[in-house]
Amino acid sequence: MAVNIYCNLVDRRMGYCWSHKTDPFLVVARGSGFFKAIRASVDAGNRFRLRLPAMTNNLTTTNRHSHLSARNSAVLKRKAVVIGEAVASDDADRIFPDQDFAQQAHVPNFEKYLEMYTRSIEDPAGFWSEMADSFYWKKKWGQQVNSENLDITKGNIKIEWFKGGITNICYNCLDRNIESGNGEKIAIHWEGNDRGVDDSLTYNQLLDRVCQLANYLKESGVKKGDSVIIYLPMLMELPISMLACARIGAVHSVVFAGFSAESLEQRIIDCKPKIVITCNAVKRGTKVINLKDIVDSALSESSQNGVHVDLCLTYANELAKKREDTKWQKERDVWWQDVVPKCSTKCDVEWVDAEDPLFLLYTSGSTGKPKGVLHTTGGYMVYTAATFKYAFDYKPSDIYWCTADCGWITGHSYVAYGPLLNGATVLVYEGVPNYPDPGRCWDIVDKYKVTIFYTAPTLVRSLMRDGNEYVTRYSRKSLRVLGSVGEPINPSAWRWFYDVVGDSRCPISDTWWQTETGGFMITPLPGAWPQKPGSATFPFFGVQPAIVDEKGKEMEGECSGYLCVKASWPGAFRTLFGDHERYETTYFSAFPGYYFSGDGCSRDKDGYYWLTGRVDDVINVSGHRIGTAEVESALVSHPKCAEAAVVGVEHEVKGQCIYAFVTPVEGVEYSEDLKKSLVLSVRTNIGAFAAPDKIHWAPGLPKTRSGKIMRRILRKIASRQLDELGDTSTLADPNVVDQLIALADS
Repeated sequence: MAVNIYCNLVDRRMGYCWSHKTDPFLVVARGSGFFKAIRASVDAGNRFRLRLPAMTNNLTTTNRHSHLSARNSAVLKRKAVVIGEAVASDDADRIFPDQDFAQQAHVPNFEKYLEMYTRSIEDPAGFWSEMADSFYWKKKWGQQVNSENLDITKGNIKIEWFKGGITNICYNCLDRNIESGNGEKIAIHWEGNDRGVDDSLTYNQLLDRVCQLANYLKESGVKKGDSVIIYLPMLMELPISMLACARIGAVHSVVFAGFSAESLEQRIIDCKPKIVITCNAVKRGTKVINLKDIVDSALSESSQNGVHVDLCLTYANELAKKREDTKWQKERDVWWQDVVPKCSTKCDVEWVDAEDPLFLLYTSGSTGKPKGVLHTTGGYMVYTAATFKYAFDYKPSDIYWCTADCGWITGHSYVAYGPLLNGATVLVYEGVPNYPDPGRCWDIVDKYKVTIFYTAPTLVRSLMRDGNEYVTRYSRKSLRVLGSVGEPINPSAWRWFYDVVGDSRCPISDTWWQTETGGFMITPLPGAWPQKPGSATFPFFGVQPAIVDEKGKEMEGECSGYLCVKASWPGAFRTLFGDHERYETTYFSAFPGYYFSGDGCSRDKDGYYWLTGRVDDVINVSGHRIGTAEVESALVSHPKCAEAAVVGVEHEVKGQCIYAFVTPVEGVEYSEDLKKSLVLSVRTNIGAFAAPDKIHWAPGLPKTRSGKIMRRILRKIASRQLDELGDTSTLADPNVVDQLIALADS
């Protein structure tokens, strides 16, 4: 039995040649593009059949790509693992999707992916126009679907998609689904911080709530193009506020309800909102956070800096704090429950151009000043909907839970917009994942019969540390797809997630993307191809990744370097708010003609992409460039290491040395023997040059409430610059910093 793949012969001026001297025939691709000219059909003349030996697991597909060559054929002989069996120990082993799962997937095999991917690269206008046609447009775009310039040497950077098309993303999230007969389908399940506190909204009910708030905003003077700051926890009122702004053409800027007053003030000063929406307080676990007090302080400071906000709409979250205990300014503050429910449940849609702004989301910058990433409406809408559908293999019967907060891009794209555009049922959870115990996530999964679970490696590693018993006491039989987001997931955490949480039967969509990209860029498609633990695998439709060296030269085949993207995609951000020059300098000046992601990346000999962390998290040890994520992965692979974070510090001989903060597994004592064993693990997994010079015991790591490790603080502790620690108010547990300082010399 053989698997048939069909390929184009390509003009040799493109740098390609085809070899068929042996059986099976093998392709030698010298071009730097991805999947160029690969086809899934045969034509007379310039095409021929490529025969490859069938896999022994009776799959109907095999993994072929443009980097396939004679020396790569060894991949066919590697041990294969079929989902449903235990994961093999070798990182190079590939995990194949179950055949029944694959047959029912949107992209059931690699050939289908190649067909769609090639179309998206060769005919992006046609491909994305077809995707866009599934949405409602008051007016279709013109003949030119997209326009771009990514080369800073040729003028201003510009990206446009569907310009001239008139639509509204709120209408497409809600009204369109109701008109198609899904009005009584649950749109949002809400699970409160405490067990037994929950709620739900159908699409009809959600539209009513959105319209009421939209009408109140209009009555308060908010118009198309005005900005609105949303500083809310994960209550249903958060996505409601986002959708209400979108409905009337206002630009929302969600600020994670864990940022300090100073951080909130910076964002208020930058975008000058007409209104701030917040709540009086929120409970996270046993802790009460007084959000209104933070807003009061930020508004006071911003007013002193010349930016006055006349209205603060406050939701009374009385499970956390009573109204009468909330500080109040009568001339400015208004209770949500006193005014919004009185408004009409009918609100006309403000139709906007595809290139009109949808939202601002501030992300950290190297200068310390937050960057206001600006996303527009049409391209973002089409791209987030498509990535959600295909990367999670979404089906209408799915119950979907993303653990991210809407204060981050993941919450925008994959809690609110992407799922609702697909008519999905979304779970929103107010609390923390380990309250009242580390089994809370799986209790929620069983309660709502969650089928798709999307979370961060930080949470996975945290739950690993707490032990399998908190997972296995729950059924989790409803789960069918798992997802990872936020940072590269180390193979050992990937395997635990797959083996323990998913019972060795759920594919993992290990997604790479950024605030700036709007949606997934490199990601597995469940059912389409084998996975490798820790690899983001292959690019999504329309995405052309390029790995370049320090001189900007694009590298081919197996390599490691800087991850860039050539050509635009619909979900790309358009500018940094009020600072287009910084936008061009930060993302397009380093490598003209490319979008520079700021991430390091390796491509293995099978064409799989492996993210190695931020370039500024690369340590140069004796001339060796070492990604911190790679060292952290090696440390966490040790059975007694629960979590690790690595930074570089100055070294008089090596230039830099590796300084590792390590959290042992619960119950494991700090010891010199364990230090030696951890160092040996890195030497074994990477090499002697990557061995940490210092192991710093860490009862915990300094993290924001979203789970992001604050490496800036770790660098200061490692360098003993203790008077330069800066603001630690955004940490989930600021006491961790004092503990780390106390253990500095242990």
